[in-house]
Amino acid sequence: MTAGLGVALAGVVGLHRAIPNSPGRVGSLVESFLPWAGVVVVLLFVVALVRRSGVGLVAVLLPVAVWVQAFGGLLLPGDGVRSGGRELVVVQHNVGDENPDPAGTARALVAAGGDLIALEEVVAPALAVYEDVLGAAYPHHVVHGTVGLWSKYPITDERLVDIRPRAFEEGWSRGLRAVVRTPYGEVAAYVAHLPSVRVGAGGLASSPRDESARMLGDAVRGEEVRAVILMGDLNGTIDDRGLGPLTSQLNVAERGFAFSYPADLPLARIDQVLARSATVGHIRTLPATGSDHLPVAARVTLNPLQASGRFAP
Repeated sequence: MTAGLGVALAGVVGLHRAIPNSPGRVGSLVESFLPWAGVVVVLLFVVALVRRSGVGLVAVLLPVAVWVQAFGGLLLPGDGVRSGGRELVVVQHNVGDENPDPAGTARALVAAGGDLIALEEVVAPALAVYEDVLGAAYPHHVVHGTVGLWSKYPITDERLVDIRPRAFEEGWSRGLRAVVRTPYGEVAAYVAHLPSVRVGAGGLASSPRDESARMLGDAVRGEEVRAVILMGDLNGTIDDRGLGPLTSQLNVAERGFAFSYPADLPLARIDQVLARSATVGHIRTLPATGSDHLPVAARVTLNPLQASGRFAP
């Protein structure tokens, strides 16, 4: 039995794209929790040891190898030190529209020492608090709808990015784009908050999220500035095929699991930092704030030969 489960688990991790997404978007649901397959591997290993099953122990090696190939690199530690060069530190946080302490949240984000801070669920009257507390360290900012970007460097050419699913009412606004003039050249910074997903008896309800991801993917694909950094609550993990329109053209974090949601018992990273013409070297969570998400911070290194200039899609 242990051997059979091991082989099946290896198949799920290694061939998850072959799992159909209908009915109930089963594929996306499995992909949302793929890293946790490692826990099952450990349990199978313990069972094989208890039973003294040589066949079981050998069988467990297969899912171990598949899991390490898929996720082992994320376990490598970051050095926690800025490397200099063409590196930016960005902070991403869904601050929560019911956050009881926006001022404390803002101070915690400033303490992280990022160059850019992206926020979602920024609502009145908390917006004024974020503008006041963040303003001293981040003199440049832009807000559209409930998403905002704060920067140490000048922001130009900012605009709303329409990622509203067709079924959603007018006024739903959760995307922005701005050009940031960094010391290493222009960067197109996107901040987005994709629609929520729900898990129920019928499976994963993610159609609006998937539609919004396709719209955001189209916007990034047409972006003329070569270097792009996308920050946001994408309501999906990087393994979820629903985010394929983004992960197919943007680099994801090379190290760090950074499970960010829910804050009380983090099970998945749905707060993401993705990039084009840049490497997202390491992503980590920051201490909890008054939000139901944990903030994440990532080190992004711009490619020296590609960070400046225009991009031909």
